[in-house]
Amino acid sequence: MTRKTVRIAMNGVTGRMGHRQHLVRSILALREAGGLDLGDGTVLWPEPILLGRREHALREIADRHGLHEISTDVDAVLADDSVDIYFDSQVTSAREEAIKKAIAAGKHVYTEKPTATGLAGALELARLAEERGVKHGVVQDKIFLPGLLKLKRLVDGGFFGRILSVRGEFGYWVFEGDWQPAQRPSWNYRAEDGGGIVVDMFPHWEYVLHELFGRVRSVQALATTHIPQRWDESGKPYDATADDAAYGIFELEGGAIAQINSSWAVRVNREELVEFQVDGTEGSAVAGLRNCRAQHRSATPKPVWNPDVPATEAFRDQWQEVPDNADFDNGFKAQWELFLKHVYADAPYHWDLLAGARGVQLAELGLKSSAEGRRIEVPEISL
Repeated sequence: MTRKTVRIAMNGVTGRMGHRQHLVRSILALREAGGLDLGDGTVLWPEPILLGRREHALREIADRHGLHEISTDVDAVLADDSVDIYFDSQVTSAREEAIKKAIAAGKHVYTEKPTATGLAGALELARLAEERGVKHGVVQDKIFLPGLLKLKRLVDGGFFGRILSVRGEFGYWVFEGDWQPAQRPSWNYRAEDGGGIVVDMFPHWEYVLHELFGRVRSVQALATTHIPQRWDESGKPYDATADDAAYGIFELEGGAIAQINSSWAVRVNREELVEFQVDGTEGSAVAGLRNCRAQHRSATPKPVWNPDVPATEAFRDQWQEVPDNADFDNGFKAQWELFLKHVYADAPYHWDLLAGARGVQLAELGLKSSAEGRRIEVPEISL
């Protein structure tokens, strides 16, 4: 075996997602496994360089995990020819310019979403990457979750027949920050800092719907701010200027209709923090992060509406658990592995900056739909 060191500049690892999912559960997990075997006698050994604005925070993370390279000088790291890949999990407002610099420096780019604050910027990133000849990918983690992988297995196997509808529920109560600390950073609730649940979650819904059921053809959305005042990390009150809930209807290619509610102001009364129910002519299924339950046409009970008597059936008990039939790895790690194989073994990969731009487009049109109170067509985009 030949070990090839891959130096990866990781910008934004002091944040929750950048640290937990991308550094610890992906890159460091690959190192703990001995590297990534490409299958041709080569093992990739990822060597992260931790980037950010707060040197003390970077140093603390590096020391905790036995790492050695940190920097607050992004330009200097990008000028280093030994660095192959630039990864970005910064706040959205800082991402676009950083990725432009990375592309100009000839680095392969892997990034969180949304890739930019608007469609024009997202498309420009995709064009620049193609013109520069670098490989590029966008995190689309939810389609690698066990529950959605099992749901896709049902779709691919024709279980549903003709798919009629998709209903999604996502969200949880994010504490306001006054009497209990908020679970999310305060910038998420300031539009001027790139916050808002539409720009955060509609890019997720775009690729989930696109990958499993078909391209989104139109959107009708209502975005709102249910909690107008919150308290920041210092305990100071601030005005929440970004939407914290969005209610969307999406028409899909092929005729299915998707309805997805997204909210940071909802208390959870379901099995998981996100669930999708898919109904088709031949069967239905409900999928969450890890689990998936199905009910075939031949085993569908005959409910009868009678509000005058108590329900005598436990409806959830009438569904069958879809088995794992596979070992599911962490979704972020799984996509990192695919991207690294794409860069170093030319393996196929289509979750690129153009796919990321589709997510930005849907968020942009969702906000426009909400502001104008109408359904909006979603045109196909290309470079």
